[in-house]
Amino acid sequence: MAEPTDAARTVLMTVDDDPGVSRAVARDLRRRYGASYRVVRAESGESALEALRELKLRGDAVAVILADYRMPVMNGIEFLERAMDVHPGARRVLLTAYADTGAAIDAINVVDLDHYLLKPWDPPEEKLYPVVDDLLAAWRAGDHRPVPFMKVVGHRWSARSSDVREFLARNQVPYRWYSVEEPEGRRLLAAAGQDGRRLPLVITPDGGVLVEPEAPELAARVGLATTPTADFYDLVVIGGGPAGLGSAVYGASEGLRTVLVERSATGGQAGQSSRIENYLGFPDGVSGAQLTDRARRQATRFGAEILTAREVTGLEVNGAARIVRFADGSAIGAHSVILATGVQYRRLTAEGCAGLTGCGVFYGSALTEAPSCQGHDVFVVGGANSAGQAAMYLSRFAKSVTLLVRGPDLSASMSQYLVQQIAEAPNISVRARTEVEAAHGSDRLERLTLRQVDTGEAEQVDAQWVFVFIGAAPLTGWLDGTVRRDGRGFILAGPDLTVDGGLPEGWELNRPPYHLETSVPGVFVAGDARAESAKRVASAVGEGAMAVMLVHRYLEQS
Repeated sequence: MAEPTDAARTVLMTVDDDPGVSRAVARDLRRRYGASYRVVRAESGESALEALRELKLRGDAVAVILADYRMPVMNGIEFLERAMDVHPGARRVLLTAYADTGAAIDAINVVDLDHYLLKPWDPPEEKLYPVVDDLLAAWRAGDHRPVPFMKVVGHRWSARSSDVREFLARNQVPYRWYSVEEPEGRRLLAAAGQDGRRLPLVITPDGGVLVEPEAPELAARVGLATTPTADFYDLVVIGGGPAGLGSAVYGASEGLRTVLVERSATGGQAGQSSRIENYLGFPDGVSGAQLTDRARRQATRFGAEILTAREVTGLEVNGAARIVRFADGSAIGAHSVILATGVQYRRLTAEGCAGLTGCGVFYGSALTEAPSCQGHDVFVVGGANSAGQAAMYLSRFAKSVTLLVRGPDLSASMSQYLVQQIAEAPNISVRARTEVEAAHGSDRLERLTLRQVDTGEAEQVDAQWVFVFIGAAPLTGWLDGTVRRDGRGFILAGPDLTVDGGLPEGWELNRPPYHLETSVPGVFVAGDARAESAKRVASAVGEGAMAVMLVHRYLEQS
């Protein structure tokens, strides 16, 4: 007998209301198959269905179901018919007395019965095991492998479903997507006792059910740390992009008790890049996800804590301590802080775009959504590297990719290697001096109105997918009144704070701010959130390392 796909999770189920018969069937099955399969027995159709639903939620596979015909409340045929809705791939056997063979034969057409067995089945070596062996062989041929990871049931054009998928993907949590419009998605909903009105539904590997989960709840259930282990640290790093991860690696490796706080997923904008080809040391390129994963593992190996799905809402000065406050009202303190909050893509202000976000209009979600674009026409808005990398990746799936650029061409803001790749891609085209004027659709994106910047001429095009990579808005609003920023919200630091070489207004120390030090002593900034930063992955990582060096200097003199 061949081994099952997954011995620990593959089930043989027997259902009989007679306890003696139920135990006998289970005993004989365990004797022959117990080393390779898990045998589950039930004494009523209802209890068996409940067990099947639990197995479904946990991702356990059910290979064979043996049910007695004469059971009260729900007979064997009725039970098997309902069991098909939960585990349609399981092979079905009806246990009958000789007098019920007519009903068993009729059941072949009603529930697609695979076999019926007459009771008693002694000796099992002749009457039971050969039948089950054949059914198991047929089941294995159908490749009904269990799914021992996260399952997400949602609607294709649901903004909340898109957010959950993006969160799991960016945090590198394996999951499988099931559309609520497909049979398996509906079966999972039924197993969880949900009607589909509240989506997405997330099913954890242990069978737990989350309905419309928020990021902190989801993070906790998938094993991401969300709670600090201490009240006070040497260094708090806020933001988990390249600058923040660089700070965490160097801070922890140099002996500072370090915690990194990230509101969504480590990696920042760089983590969403399909390919970074100009980062030092990777001549063949590296994906943002790979780079992020390596940096995260490196930081934790040195002892840095990484908190995910924690939003920082305030920064306070309390003597020598710097207090970081969270959205839930809790706080942690530290000797020093590095602000590496990065930036987010600016939102399209065109009419209709806000209501279609996640329903055809996406911001930085190319990696997650790309497989769904198979054979479709896709638009990418933006002319910098992030837009070019997204266009190249989407072109592997989409029928066509159109880059919409406000400028005259790509050369002003995109690296030359990407400009060349796009020019050579047969299914990528560039529409220069073009912007989105409006997005149209009720529940999902259906059309775009595009406007030619020079002439003002407008036209409507059919569109289901638009990916937006325009500009950079710093995530610094929560620092208002605490740390000085420029007119666009970027954080001022070092020489940018001084006037004619003098000390900044309100500066309490007798030295000028260090190069990456903000208007608050002991609070530093690194990466894209800094005013006039280079907006490149390498420079962000370098600033993260430099900020830690300046933290050491600050701590030595405090």
